[in-house]
Amino acid sequence: QVRPVESGGGLVQAGGSLRLSCAASGGTFSRYGMGWFRQTPGKERDLVGAINSSGGTTNYASSVKGRFTISRDNAKNTVYLQMNSLKPEDTGVYSCAISKVPWVATMRGDLYAYWGQGTQVTVSS
Repeated sequence: QVRPVESGGGLVQAGGSLRLSCAASGGTFSRYGMGWFRQTPGKERDLVGAINSSGGTTNYASSVKGRFTISRDNAKNTVYLQMNSLKPEDTGVYSCAISKVPWVATMRGDLYAYWGQGTQVTVSS
């Protein structure tokens, strides 16, 4: 299966913003939720947010709630992560993944598969 492709990462100062994009394959994209993960070297890859199939429901980890916003454009097979008020602890490789179950925006990380290679986000203090 074709993996998603992330873009939009970079170096930003604390308090700044970035918008990441995740381009997924077509076909059943619109039937499944999508998740955004963050990983740093030596640490576990953690789910930071999710969006359901239609885009009407989103869920977030407490560490990013109120600062990050997930959206999707099913016509473009793309999901976005808008990151505002960035903190140094937000630094990591951000990747998106497809939910194993249809429809829902699950915050169970073990229900995702087919991660992209990720895009690096570095936040300086």
